[in-house]
Amino acid sequence: QVQLVESGGGLVQAGDSLRLSCQASGRTISSYGMGWFRQAPGKEREFVAAVSWMDERTLYADSVKGRITISRDNAKNTVYLQMRNLKPEDTAVYHCAAQHSGYGTGSINYDYWGQGTQVTVSS
Repeated sequence: QVQLVESGGGLVQAGDSLRLSCQASGRTISSYGMGWFRQAPGKEREFVAAVSWMDERTLYADSVKGRITISRDNAKNTVYLQMRNLKPEDTAVYHCAAQHSGYGTGSINYDYWGQGTQVTVSS
C-alpha cells in the first residue's frame, strides 16, 4: 500500500505561482510512475502531468504545457508540481496518484490516490 498526501494548495491571484507536494509513505515510489490530476467543480477529473519511474520522462496536458513542471525526489519519496502563471481555469482540487511500473495520462491505470489539495486562482 502507498499512502499519498498532497500539500501546498491555496488561494492565489492570476499570474502567481504555487508548488504542490505529494508525500508518499508505506512504500518507496522509485518503482512507481507518478501523476497529477485535477478536478474542478462540476467537471470530470483530468490529467495534468506525469513522470515515469524509470527515466523520469514527463507528460503534460496541452492546457498546462510551459506553465507547469512535474518532478520527483525518490530519496524524499516526494513528487512536486511547480505551477507558474496560474489562471482562473486552473482552479480545482489537485490529486496525486501512483502507478506501479507505468505512467501515463489515464487515471484508470493509477493504483493509489491522495485526497487532494485545493487550488483557487482569482482573476
